[in-house]
Amino acid sequence: MMDINSKPIIKKAIDKISDFSKEIDRDVKIMHVCGSHEHTICNYGIRDVLPKNITVVPGPGCPVCVTTQKEIDEAIYLAEEGYTIATLGDMYRVPGSDKSLMQLQSEGADIRVVSGIPEAVKIAKTTDKKVVFVAIGFETTAPTTAAELISLKSRYDSLKNSDSDNNLDFYIHNCHRQTPPVMDFLLGGGSKLNLDGFICPGHVSTITGLEPYYAPCEKYHAPMVIAGFEPTDVLMSLVMLLKQIKDGVAKVENEYIRGVREQGNVVAQKMINTVFKDKDVAWRGFPVIKNGGFDLKDEFKQYDIKNIIDMPEIKEKINKGCICSEILRGEKLPTDCKLFGKACDPINPVGSCMVSDEGTCRIFYKYKKLM
Repeated sequence: MMDINSKPIIKKAIDKISDFSKEIDRDVKIMHVCGSHEHTICNYGIRDVLPKNITVVPGPGCPVCVTTQKEIDEAIYLAEEGYTIATLGDMYRVPGSDKSLMQLQSEGADIRVVSGIPEAVKIAKTTDKKVVFVAIGFETTAPTTAAELISLKSRYDSLKNSDSDNNLDFYIHNCHRQTPPVMDFLLGGGSKLNLDGFICPGHVSTITGLEPYYAPCEKYHAPMVIAGFEPTDVLMSLVMLLKQIKDGVAKVENEYIRGVREQGNVVAQKMINTVFKDKDVAWRGFPVIKNGGFDLKDEFKQYDIKNIIDMPEIKEKINKGCICSEILRGEKLPTDCKLFGKACDPINPVGSCMVSDEGTCRIFYKYKKLM
């Protein structure tokens, strides 16, 4: 844990938070939905310098963590059926109902760890096997999936009337999610917490801009501030949120002006809108969330593995000792879990939150000796 009191600007922010907390004079709960923010908070001991009535709660900010066990089991099913599964390194280790993709690979399945969808497409171009890329992530990774599918579709359309072999056996297992809808869900009673506002995710907001936060902000009168990833960013976002709460107002503000434009990344948004449409989807630890995910539009359905085969109904077998669901909803912390640091650690994870570097349990484990 690093000392954050060494810089005058940080001390000034901490003092301002203290002043606002006294004026508000009640318990305040702020949630963030970003693993990088949690790294900053734990690394710099930000929770330790906050007044007792100000709580910052980690929420569902890790794309690996919120991917449901059912979706992991579906990827495992595809591998067992002979498909080549291309996956990011974190997803490779997340436990399914009975095993992980890593364990399945040790049994002989063709599992490839890739850096992203372009590498998965390259594999499909050099093998006769059918390749499925496990496409996860929020608005930050959806554009890369969209860009690759646009390119593949263009190639397919240009060759379909020729004698060339244009039948590339490449598909995605679509697990993409949208962030603002889950924030709406949490504010609307989807958590046992009475949240007072949100630190909005910096990476997601570089793509979306500010607009998606306006509706939930107004609907629930909930202050929202987009924050960067330095300790100064997080503390200043809290200053801005607490000032709104003190003044009795609710608006969307952008602390991370050096990284986020109001309109976001218009090019990335256009690619997403070309390929995807809104989809109601469950998150791990959550019921089905309205518009909580992305679905491929009809003209791109040829790349959706679930549109190509009849996927059997798979019932999840959730480990009852794991509290990842409560952690993702912000209702509990990793240290509340009886398995944390004992039966569950980064080498032998029981739940998804212990696998990814962005997972709350993994972050707490990294810094737990200093907390």
